[in-house]
Amino acid sequence: MPLFPHALNSRRRGALRTAAGVLALSALALTAGCGSSDGPGDDPGAAASSPAGFPVTIDNCGVKTTYTRPPARVVTIHQHPAELMLALGLGDRMVGTAYPDSSVLPELRKAYEAVPELAEEEPSFETVLDAEPDLVYGGYGSAFGEKEGRSRKAFADAGIDTYLNREYCGKKQVTMEDTYEEIRTIGTIFGVPGRADSLVSDLKGRVGKAASAVDGEADVPVFVYDSGDKSAFTAGGKSLGTELIRLAGGKNVFADLDDVFGDVSWEQVVERRPEAIAIYDYAGSDSIEQKEKYLLSQPALADVPAIRNKRFVVLPLTATLVGIRSAYAVGDLARGLHPESFR
Repeated sequence: MPLFPHALNSRRRGALRTAAGVLALSALALTAGCGSSDGPGDDPGAAASSPAGFPVTIDNCGVKTTYTRPPARVVTIHQHPAELMLALGLGDRMVGTAYPDSSVLPELRKAYEAVPELAEEEPSFETVLDAEPDLVYGGYGSAFGEKEGRSRKAFADAGIDTYLNREYCGKKQVTMEDTYEEIRTIGTIFGVPGRADSLVSDLKGRVGKAASAVDGEADVPVFVYDSGDKSAFTAGGKSLGTELIRLAGGKNVFADLDDVFGDVSWEQVVERRPEAIAIYDYAGSDSIEQKEKYLLSQPALADVPAIRNKRFVVLPLTATLVGIRSAYAVGDLARGLHPESFR
């Protein structure tokens, strides 16, 4: 049986490669539904006024949206936007989520399970409309796939605002600063800037602690293995994964790949001689055990140091994206690359 036959991989690849095309569908989306139901101003007499800090205009990947009040009914597509909202205590604003791809953080699991799951993968446009959201928050560019009828313009035409994770604005390398700014922006949109600042402070502390533990250690060459058999689907230089590896005392051997993700040949992997392999784990792909078995069974990879020493670090895919899990990933990577620094 061929490895990696899953539809998820092909969908993710297509989404990642066409993110720029999706973003090109920028439209001026002025809020129609965000004044519907939030807080004490839900009486008709208060409808004309805005809460403190509003209105606020956000430019997200070229789409400008003016919020007159915090969104009250939100659908998240993909797991990392959902976890970010829950970490900000915004579970009561969520009317649906979709496409979980990793285990949810234990402290968020109960709140996550309380939100209706609209679909195992990306929901249809009609399914999202049925949830009657005033905002759709997407994690990957594929959340707003034009061919699937879920473009940002389609939602705007239906009176629904949209927000796309900034990792898919496609302009530059993504860093932890993008994670912090994502949190602050969502805090602004929902009128909870104080919570956002507190969360950013906590995550910065986690990253700083891990980075300090490996300070001065020699960088470990790391190959990211997402999936693939005929070629390897890996994290490129524009991915947050490259930054996480750097902070953890490593170096992405494909940091020169000018994309968030991309395919490389196995010959290139051999040439770059990684000393460790970070394996991304997510629902819909083969298990970690299957991925490790595949890598170890390839004769061409036998002399790669990471394969010879069976040096693997497992990361949930969600932890490598712009969201709250990325700060946790730095610590996990640092322990895998420099275990002696944590004894």
